[in-house]
Amino acid sequence: MKEYWRSLEDLLPAEEAPQEKKSSVVLSDTDSSKNTRRDFLKYFGFSIASAAVLAGCERPVKKAIPYLIQPEEVKPGTANYYASTFYDGAEMVPILVKVRDGRPIKIEGNDLCQMTGGSASARVQASLLNLYDESRPAQPTLDGNPIRWEDVDAQLTETLTNWDASKEFVIVTSSVISPSTKKLIADFIAKYPFVVHETFDAYSYSALREAYKQGFGEAILPSFRFDKAKLVVGFNADFLGTWLQPTVFGRQYAAARKLTGGQREMMRHIQFEPIMTLTGSNADERVPMPAVDEAYYLAALYSELAQKVGLSVPAVKAPEAIAKVADELAAAKGQSLVVSGTNNIDIQTLVVEINHLLQNIGQTVLVDQPVNLYQGNDKAYEALLTRMESDKVGAVLFWETNPVYHAPLQGRTEEAIKKVPLRIAVQSQQTETALFCNYQLPAPHFLERWDDTELVKGVYTLMQPAIRPLFKTRTAQENLMAWAGFDGTYYDYLKLFWKENIYTAELAKGKQFETFWKVSLRDGIVADAGKASESVSYIGADVASVLKVNSTSQSGNDLELVLYQNVPVGDGTLANNPWLQELPEPVSRVCWDNYVSVSPAFAALRGWTQGDVVEVNGVELPVLVQPGQGRNTLAVAVGYGRSNAGRVASDLGQNVYPFVTLNNGHRSYLVPKVEATATSSTYELAATQSHHSMEGRALVRETTIAEYLENPASGNEMHEKVEKLHTSLYHEHEYKGHHWGMVIDLNSCIGCNACVVACSAENNVPVVGRNEVRRSHEMHWIRLDRYYSGDTDNPEVVRQPVMCQHCDNAPCENVCPVAATNHSSEGINQMAYNRCIGTRYCNNNCPYKVRRFNWYDYTGADTIPNNRVDVAGMTLDLKRMVLNPDVTVRAKGVIEKCSMCIQRIQDKKLTAKKDGRQLADGEIKTACQQTCPTDAITFGDMNDPNSKVSQLLKDARQYGLLEELHTLPSVVYLSKVRNKDKNKTLS
Repeated sequence: MKEYWRSLEDLLPAEEAPQEKKSSVVLSDTDSSKNTRRDFLKYFGFSIASAAVLAGCERPVKKAIPYLIQPEEVKPGTANYYASTFYDGAEMVPILVKVRDGRPIKIEGNDLCQMTGGSASARVQASLLNLYDESRPAQPTLDGNPIRWEDVDAQLTETLTNWDASKEFVIVTSSVISPSTKKLIADFIAKYPFVVHETFDAYSYSALREAYKQGFGEAILPSFRFDKAKLVVGFNADFLGTWLQPTVFGRQYAAARKLTGGQREMMRHIQFEPIMTLTGSNADERVPMPAVDEAYYLAALYSELAQKVGLSVPAVKAPEAIAKVADELAAAKGQSLVVSGTNNIDIQTLVVEINHLLQNIGQTVLVDQPVNLYQGNDKAYEALLTRMESDKVGAVLFWETNPVYHAPLQGRTEEAIKKVPLRIAVQSQQTETALFCNYQLPAPHFLERWDDTELVKGVYTLMQPAIRPLFKTRTAQENLMAWAGFDGTYYDYLKLFWKENIYTAELAKGKQFETFWKVSLRDGIVADAGKASESVSYIGADVASVLKVNSTSQSGNDLELVLYQNVPVGDGTLANNPWLQELPEPVSRVCWDNYVSVSPAFAALRGWTQGDVVEVNGVELPVLVQPGQGRNTLAVAVGYGRSNAGRVASDLGQNVYPFVTLNNGHRSYLVPKVEATATSSTYELAATQSHHSMEGRALVRETTIAEYLENPASGNEMHEKVEKLHTSLYHEHEYKGHHWGMVIDLNSCIGCNACVVACSAENNVPVVGRNEVRRSHEMHWIRLDRYYSGDTDNPEVVRQPVMCQHCDNAPCENVCPVAATNHSSEGINQMAYNRCIGTRYCNNNCPYKVRRFNWYDYTGADTIPNNRVDVAGMTLDLKRMVLNPDVTVRAKGVIEKCSMCIQRIQDKKLTAKKDGRQLADGEIKTACQQTCPTDAITFGDMNDPNSKVSQLLKDARQYGLLEELHTLPSVVYLSKVRNKDKNKTLS
């Protein structure tokens, strides 16, 4: 049996294994391992009770006043769903917002969207919590003093009216994908011709657009179709985690690799990368590659492919792995895809040309369906800084952008902004850039405002408010309308734009505009097939010169530093979010910090161990020893070290954006030569993976595609043996009605963590903070165990989501002295929270270790609320507004765990009963299933022979965790299959 290990310590002999490591020296006063009330409040702020309720103690008296005229759509105690759109300047996902009694409590994906299929990433789910952030800007200020909106309008209107036309008034936005907003900006510029619009993205992919401009004449970002590829080769592109459209790509990726429903083929994935990413950890084969050699590897690949088709190009000596990949790609012409995530023009030019050589354009690379994301141009931004420094800019308006943090460029951005006389920040969150602005104008959260999007030509979505603004905020669009003297609200402008530019009788199927508008709001998505993009033609780039420059390896003994986005925090825009901060990074399983990851070989060479603090080019960071990382590669995640982000994220981790430089006019996230020296300090990282172990047992089962096709039960032979061996002293449960169960396909699960945040939002799971995670006290109801196998220099990785298994022979049930945990007539292992006295016998007796104990009053359920905010004349406790009232909030001293979203089960059962019909298969979706981008989770009635769950239970890959114990879990797994030929590996 293949041996798996969680961390490097597992590979040491028992006598050499380190004992529990304490934090001896801390990096700052906020990192103290002591649980003081001051630190507790500082870290969690609005989220201490990301799940909290007024329960179990004396409460202030509240008077319930019935509606005099009740709105037709509002029914107390009944949820409404509103279609909207998530867009944070990077990722766009159509969503449904669940609203209870006027407050949004949950975000789901919109299943009318074909690209996402109703899924949503962890950051999309978690963005709800930012709505209730008490540290959001609450009212407009001028030089730090409060000012009325009327005075803001009067002053800025006068300023614009009397403007010196020799200077620019610059509006800096993130990529605008709203057609109505684009029109409004154009109208504003028509009124004031001295206004200039510039685009700035928090994380740059401008080299990708420029490469397509060289190859096809237009600076486009094409649509990529991973589901149409039989072979995907990635170069430093974390397309399942952070690159471009991870929710869309994750869905496509899983669809091409599923082996259910009779599918017998699966895509093959090869990844070259300097650090272990979420995408690389899912690859069939992975090759560690020095970051400085990426252009060389791609030049060698292009040269190999070009020679195969008879082109005369400069020869580049190819590494052995590249030569083998070239053969595979040549055999998969038109059904392959090569991608890179590096913001380097030479690299992206080579990738474009390679895909053209492989005839992938129009197949897996759709240049005639460009995506409107990441429109920023680094060269244009540099030119803007030059104009600021030359006193050619009289005013700058930062519209939901934060260049002081995201592109400091060695302090140049900050100094350039200081030279502009008038500086305006329109932000929905605190930002570092706003600190340098005269006017700080608060914008509403995206769930409080109107807007629209056009991600791809002819595909429109609407953004509508799900709650009235909590603070004295105003959208940037309404600011422009007020300063230009335009009549009406932005809602009026948006609706008129749709009437004049989107609505057609053909699109509306003959209906009047008002009906079309209401239907569009209800659905959230409108697709106009008649507005397809114009096709572009290949013109080709100067590849020969690129090959000459990159024909040899650049790697040596120098240390290189790779700056990357991690999955939970991304570029740092949503950093002030406790759900994201406490979400373990999928590979390292570390939360609440960034760190410098190093290879095991380099750590051994320097004598470093995990938690040692080292100094990298002047920044002190704790070490994480990461198997699979390049030997001379150091890596640090961006998005941390915010100085003005809010109560949670400010001064959390270290800011490494100052290391970003410009290379050939593009922001570079690679530092080719760095110095790293050890300090005498140590720091305990909050890592969750070491809290649980396989203990040598076969929890994860896997095989290869060749073995699977020969024998579908390969790798899962133990299942049949165990089933034959067991007899039981327990009485067999009889389920006369429903018997709920779940199947998780390990071949589809990529470990993206979306299910973890969805579960937390749905079930009021509390945040506990860094220090409690260090003590193994995290409260997540789902954990995604990550295991390595093989060589530490380049191990294989496998993941397994684990939650309560809802065993028929549940070991927890017969040891509880007060019967707080019991078995339902439908197979659910239930918890009666008000009966639990916290003995933790059930936790000790659970072989899966999936029960969580409330060591402290994490939720605030035991205390009277005293942290209230005055909102629109009402006194509200914002942190409690996010609660799902359908789920009991647990107080201190009780066990809690996965409930299979029993509230959703009961709701759908009652709905079917009222309708006088039977429940339909798939009608009930748990929160984790609902949001999963890869459709890895299936929930349903095991008593229904026609249900999808029942069909999957017949699959030869199905098995239960620790089935040798005969607990009879209702959660079943399908073994993992790798598309890998053990006789033809790249290494």
